[in-house]
Amino acid sequence: MVQEQVTDPSTADQRKRRLGRWKLFAVLMVCAAPLILSYLTYYVIKPTGRTNYGTLIDPRQHPIPPMASTTLDGRPAKLEQYAGKWIMLKVGGGECAQACQEQLFAMRQWRTMQGKNRDRVERVWLVLDDKPLDTMTIRQYDGMHLLRAPQGAVTAWLPTDSGTAASEHIYLIDPLGNLMMRFPLNPDPRKVYKDIAKLLKASAIG
Repeated sequence: MVQEQVTDPSTADQRKRRLGRWKLFAVLMVCAAPLILSYLTYYVIKPTGRTNYGTLIDPRQHPIPPMASTTLDGRPAKLEQYAGKWIMLKVGGGECAQACQEQLFAMRQWRTMQGKNRDRVERVWLVLDDKPLDTMTIRQYDGMHLLRAPQGAVTAWLPTDSGTAASEHIYLIDPLGNLMMRFPLNPDPRKVYKDIAKLLKASAIG
């Protein structure tokens, strides 16, 4: 007579849960692999002669913080809504003098220079006061997203170079919503373009 083996139901459930966790972990790793590769390229793998121009920021320490941001007409809107793409970020007051205009122009050019990858990049200006924006400036840089945000929350989030303010830098946010690069005051346009192009090439997401 063949004795039938009886499986403990609790043991079977435990096996199913373990298998389910491993499957979920595998799916998450597949999805995250392209972004992990891009970070390894910048943080770990540094072949001779290859350097980044912008200052790298540890993305784990600088996710987009919660803040009461709005559209220009006062409707609630979040910077996080643009996650899923790379974000070029500028911050500053609504009175856009020459230095501000130069930043907006540079952001537009860097995005355009990415060619077929330009749609993977969004431009956002966080306006840190209540001053009205010049209508011609808005029209000239059509396609840039404009949000008003509290200055305290924004400046506490954005690291700066010594002796500079956040409004003097352009920042780059990854598709997961983490701050990961800061470009210097009066940057070299060609070098910024190359940094962004290398990131887009290394990452399959965004």
